Amino acid sequence: MNLAATTNESMAQMSNTLIYSSMAVYTLAFLLYIAEWVLGSRSKVARTAAALTGPEAAGTAPSVTVRAAAGGTAVLDRPKVVVRSAAGTRDVPDGPGAAGGTAKGDLYGRMAISLTVLAFAIQATSVVVRALAVQRAPWGNMYEFSTTFSTVAVGAFLGFLAAKKNVRWIGLPLVTVVLLDLGVATTVLYTSSDQLVPALHSYWMWIHVSTAIICGSVLFLGAVGTVAYLLRDSYENKLANGGKPSAFTTSVMERLPSAATLDKFAYRVNAATFPLWTFTIIAGAIWAGDAWGRYWGWDAKEVWAFITWVGYAAYLHARATAGWKGRKAAYIALIAFGCFLFNYYGVNIFVSSKHSYAGV
Repeated sequence: MNLAATTNESMAQMSNTLIYSSMAVYTLAFLLYIAEWVLGSRSKVARTAAALTGPEAAGTAPSVTVRAAAGGTAVLDRPKVVVRSAAGTRDVPDGPGAAGGTAKGDLYGRMAISLTVLAFAIQATSVVVRALAVQRAPWGNMYEFSTTFSTVAVGAFLGFLAAKKNVRWIGLPLVTVVLLDLGVATTVLYTSSDQLVPALHSYWMWIHVSTAIICGSVLFLGAVGTVAYLLRDSYENKLANGGKPSAFTTSVMERLPSAATLDKFAYRVNAATFPLWTFTIIAGAIWAGDAWGRYWGWDAKEVWAFITWVGYAAYLHARATAGWKGRKAAYIALIAFGCFLFNYYGVNIFVSSKHSYAGV
């Protein structure tokens, strides 16, 4: 096949221009996310401290509200004292978000989200134009995989926002990683639009690789939630033990959801994605059977895909095992995501494999 004849170079160049344009808009969004976190008012430590220890520990006596019930009988409403649950979680209120509840911070945050939507639209258009330029699925090499990967990650984030989920705190780390991802893609990983390994000429490329991209993008959001959970849990532990975090730590941590909420978010994301990752491996095996005459050959990419699957299976099992919930399970989740990253970058770049299609 003459690949050059099937490539529209002007459209390919247009796709590259759109990628650079999206990077410029993401940079503006990044600066606004920074402003959202820095210029919003600093939340006070008293809210979480009082929730963890009760009003007595905060130096105030518990108040009692007297109200009249039917028949004139006085009823005492005593305040709820929040305690650590048996599972190790805490009934702690979620933070108000990165803005800390201030009008100025909220304005910067809404502007950042608007620019993120615009950058996402430009980047998604770039992926579509690339597909039209090469007349195939736009993820035939690491450059295309990377640009599509970050597009789907941002799309998933915006989808959570549209569903009214408390995930605006993901905006800053997400845009930071997206800029790094696109920076590496347009420099180190860039591949011309007419390069395609013959084994990738298959309809399974649309099925197998697309599901891998979706899984990786959503698992990335779960990993961000896991890291945030570990940080917030350490913060809550310090408060519960009478410690006094720094003003900066307090400002950041009080704007995040509680550790229990972050843990639940990460678990639900990872658990929902695990079946799709299972399907990804199965689809890859079927494609290998068509392309190479065997379903499994212990190729490096296959092995690390399976190791990633085992890692997330161990995480889900740990979540259901007494004594392994919380931080221990979170560490397993991060190790599993690390395996996914190595499967993506390490195998393609450093390991000789039938799947090494990067050309770098």
